Amino acid sequence: MSSIAARQLAAGKVYGSGKEGQIPPYLEQEVLSWSKEKLVLKMYDLFIVNCKKNDSSKMNRVLIELMGSLNFDYEETAVRLYRLYEFCQRCIFQKNFQQALYIIQELRNSWAKAFNLE
Repeated sequence: MSSIAARQLAAGKVYGSGKEGQIPPYLEQEVLSWSKEKLVLKMYDLFIVNCKKNDSSKMNRVLIELMGSLNFDYEETAVRLYRLYEFCQRCIFQKNFQQALYIIQELRNSWAKAFNLE
């Protein structure tokens, strides 16, 4: 999933979709203007919402996008996050949604605090 596709997915979840699943252009533009930090926060939110709905397909899509967005120039941090995301994928596969939810909620809270997003 490309970065633009991820932002469109996030926009649809945050604002809902209008007629025929289309996102109004002004809302899509707002999402496209989000910082990378805010986009990651919204992806965590999207994971949490879908976890509460037991939608493993969408949870996995979010994790794949998060894994693909890691910057391996910062190898130690990126590898640790990648492993956490992989573990969450295994939890989803095993239907252990609560464990995955706990991990992502903790990451989300830390991310929001680190970047003063709330």
